[in-house]
Amino acid sequence: MWPCGGRRQRRVGGVALVAVVLWVLVRRFNWSELVPLRLWGRTLGLQTEHSQFLLEGMPFRIFGGSVHYFRVPREYWEDRMLKMKACGLNTLTTYVPWNLHERDRGKFDFSRNLDLRAFLSLAAKNGLWVILRPGPYICSEWDLGGLPSWLLQDPEMQLRTTYKGFTEAVDAYFDHLMPIVVPLQYKKGGPIIAVQVENEYGSYAKDPNYMAYVKTALLNRGIVEMLMTSDNKNGLSYGLVEGALATVNFQKLEPGLLKHLDSVQRDQPKMVMEYWTGWFDNWGGPHYVFDADEMVNTVASILKLGASINLYMFHGGTNFGFMNGALEADEYKSDVTSYDYDAVLTEAGDYTSKFFKLRQLFSMIIGQPLPLPPVIESKASYGAILLHQYISLWDVIPSLLQPIKSEFPINMENLHLNDSSGQSYGYVLYEIVIFGGGHLHSRNHVRDRAQVFVNTMYVGELDYNIVELSLPEGQGFRQLRLLVENRGRVNYGLALNEQRKGLIGDVFLNNTPLRNFKIYSLEMKPAFMKSLQHVTGWSAVPDYFVGPAFFRGRLWIEHQPQDTFLKLQGWEKGVVFVNGQNLGRYWKIGPQETLYLPGPWLRKGSNEIVIFEERTAGRIIQSVDIPYLGRTQYVD
Repeated sequence: MWPCGGRRQRRVGGVALVAVVLWVLVRRFNWSELVPLRLWGRTLGLQTEHSQFLLEGMPFRIFGGSVHYFRVPREYWEDRMLKMKACGLNTLTTYVPWNLHERDRGKFDFSRNLDLRAFLSLAAKNGLWVILRPGPYICSEWDLGGLPSWLLQDPEMQLRTTYKGFTEAVDAYFDHLMPIVVPLQYKKGGPIIAVQVENEYGSYAKDPNYMAYVKTALLNRGIVEMLMTSDNKNGLSYGLVEGALATVNFQKLEPGLLKHLDSVQRDQPKMVMEYWTGWFDNWGGPHYVFDADEMVNTVASILKLGASINLYMFHGGTNFGFMNGALEADEYKSDVTSYDYDAVLTEAGDYTSKFFKLRQLFSMIIGQPLPLPPVIESKASYGAILLHQYISLWDVIPSLLQPIKSEFPINMENLHLNDSSGQSYGYVLYEIVIFGGGHLHSRNHVRDRAQVFVNTMYVGELDYNIVELSLPEGQGFRQLRLLVENRGRVNYGLALNEQRKGLIGDVFLNNTPLRNFKIYSLEMKPAFMKSLQHVTGWSAVPDYFVGPAFFRGRLWIEHQPQDTFLKLQGWEKGVVFVNGQNLGRYWKIGPQETLYLPGPWLRKGSNEIVIFEERTAGRIIQSVDIPYLGRTQYVD
């Protein structure tokens, strides 16, 4: 018989053993909660074993969410990550936009808000694994799907293929990108557990050798973690590449959809790389919303089937500047500035009902308390802001811009600018001397929208639908002016090679092609906006004025700046700059009615606001504390 002390020791030891076993079981079941900075001796990485993922040999479920560093002010990166953890997620996914990191050919930028190394390191610090989606094509409702526009200088360019001009550019880009990525892989001690090969290539599929090329380009530069592909149901079988796990994208869980993965790869874990938590908006359409209960119920169904998931988007952010993409199916439709997406967090990072419903769901699955959600920062309503000065575009041109002279029209990308990288975004002004008036016909060569002036008199617009105008007769020689806006390049579909902007061919007056152009680039880069501050000719705004013109005013802030939203009621169409930062486009056709202004871009004291208005200007704008994204329509 054991003595009493022995039984007590045995009982204590037994309880301790049970506790250890339970701890191990919990850790096995919840291996997903192990964080990058606590895992040492890494050798195996993310693997597959039949229907489940393994991380360092232990069962692992990916509970992911998408946050794009380039759509969120750097000062808010950590806030968004902490909210991911509080929702129960363990993995962050992000695209990498080539067209921001290499705006001009051969000049690479990984600084400030594009500091990818800092973003990924911050994810590790906050206990998040990373699935990196480096493209080179990313879609993402982003201009040209993240591809730099200078690729289109080549008239024979074949994007997303093994065309030599494309692969040489990709190789040069990856040569600069991968040295940042490789040290941050799991087996190197970093947070990256998987890397995606291209993006939704099954919906493009123009070159059967292309995916193998991208995979090899990654492997040859030191990528050693699991490779994945990502496609919708119809593209799955066309987007595969040997050695990469296929994942699927969708919003509605159709019967048998996840089983369809088994038809293209058997005995592998199922992963939904993009579960669409909402949808994006186009100018002239509604603000799309997706029912929160339906979304959470679908997520629960996906998880019940044993699949891993990534919420696209967890937090959408903003298409700041001119970076929005576009669709071109039956007609061209450009995306709005906001990328709110009706996601789990709002455009400004606030909680939605989706967040709390998902938090409850993931908490039940994980079986452990989740971190408390961070406190929401209040938003400011700074009231009415008077735009008290203006200067006409026609007065700015001779002071700040030098024309490019050409017998023929030149599209935006082929203008000899930016160290021969052309112009990527914004506007181009084409001037031609004409005699008399008559019938102006674009032959559908305007991309995307042209305001037409004779001297400074507005005549009308040309776009995809309006291709002809009547010009009034007049005496002597006059200037015909076409102010052409690039509204955003298509980011998805088979028309990527046709995304040159400006005038892409001849425009005819009385059946005669126009010749001898003066071409002015209006890319509105920071240097231009800074020069605009000092140009002479700014005047008090009259009671009524028709653009195109620049308007400026000042917002005075007494205390620590906070996020706010600018409402441009009474203005027609244009772009807003605050302290030199391009907030993006506004347009009275909606749906979006406010522009998000992050607090970190403001300062105590005086803040300069400059608006480029194409047509009808108001006198004031309103700073409000809630966004207005337009009339809503539920996603079918």
